[in-house]
Amino acid sequence: MQSALEVYKEMVLLYIEEARSFVNSQCAGLEPWQIIATTLLSTLGAVWLKGFLFQPESLTSRVKKQFFKIIRKIPFIGATIQNQLNKALDDMSVSLCTLKEGMSYTKLLPVQGLTHKQLLDKIREYETLSEVDWAKGKVSGAVYWGDEKLTDLLVKVYGEFAWSNPLHPDLFPGVRKMEAEVVRMACALFNGGPDSCGTVTSGGTESILMACKAYRDMAHERGIKHPEIIAPVSVHAAFDKAAHYFGMKLIHIPLDKKTMKVDVKAMRRAISRNTAMLVCSAPQFPHGIIDPIVEVAKLAVKYNIPFHVDACLGGFLIVFMEKAGFKLDPFDFRVKGVTSISADTHKYGYAPKGSSVVLYSDKKFRHYQYFVAPDWQGGIYASPSMAGSRPGGIIAACWATMMHMGEKGYVEATKKVIETARKIKAGSVLIFLYNNIILI
Repeated sequence: MQSALEVYKEMVLLYIEEARSFVNSQCAGLEPWQIIATTLLSTLGAVWLKGFLFQPESLTSRVKKQFFKIIRKIPFIGATIQNQLNKALDDMSVSLCTLKEGMSYTKLLPVQGLTHKQLLDKIREYETLSEVDWAKGKVSGAVYWGDEKLTDLLVKVYGEFAWSNPLHPDLFPGVRKMEAEVVRMACALFNGGPDSCGTVTSGGTESILMACKAYRDMAHERGIKHPEIIAPVSVHAAFDKAAHYFGMKLIHIPLDKKTMKVDVKAMRRAISRNTAMLVCSAPQFPHGIIDPIVEVAKLAVKYNIPFHVDACLGGFLIVFMEKAGFKLDPFDFRVKGVTSISADTHKYGYAPKGSSVVLYSDKKFRHYQYFVAPDWQGGIYASPSMAGSRPGGIIAACWATMMHMGEKGYVEATKKVIETARKIKAGSVLIFLYNNIILI
């Protein structure tokens, strides 16, 4: 054993001597200042190259941006591009802001405030601007409920808490209690354990932002300087926003072309020492497909990586599907490895717009979501999410919706939604087959 080590030692010393001789031969004839200058410039060049290549934004994306930035500075081309952009903005303005004849935008405060009647008349006038009959369920992906009785109830509930703010729980303990109950009910629906927890947010985007912020800070604590999010290419654009806001790198994983689910093998290959979190959707927005949660969770457990399931779109459908008679593979905290879930109460939870929940399997993850400034001269400032002040009326209305709907109400609504979706799917298949037969 000793003799073998001696042999390896001699080999290493030989290589070191050869390297020394090579370096000395290359430096022969150089003055000391030249050697120092060359070393300094080489080191600076290596540091710059590393900083240029390894950034949150990909090299391809940065090259494209720089290319178009240079192109736009060419007088003729830049002017042409700007004209097209102006035209596109004008077209967008016309399509989004269709004023009726004689109407204009209010640009200054009225000198004398409007009376209740004048104000309500103005509100009704603004309501007539929409030509889409969304109240009858003819709009997809925007309005999820329009029941007049529920609307009347929520208006009353909001009125009771219109001036409340969860930032001051000592002043509004009722709102604090309702928020805690919304989170606990949501944790129970997603099969969270006794240590599960969460936060009410303003919507799915903020829920996603909070999960990413938590895992970024957790990654920093682990010594990861350039945290990466590994997510399917079909994942919601809020993850792009999170990467942009928090200095993270988003690595998009391709989908299986047959199932449209994320390619788990490709996701495994993308995992590195910089991976801060894995992401799947249940379901994803583009195709309504649920990613293979169980398989990805195994990767999360194996590599000890937090795993977020984005259920913002259909979270409050899939939790009731089993009781509504529709079988689904596990997707929630029952799956070992799932550490957080985002779900929108203002979609199929049927609460008013402006409410969502981000849930964690354990309190240790939520800890990284918080922001605290203990040394502020105005006192200790702390907030659980992006916002400081939050509308207590929205939280109260969300709580009221969940309590009013109840499990039976949600199950019945889920049954109707899924049955309708499957009828549409079956009809689409028949139309496709019919059209192909005609073409033949």
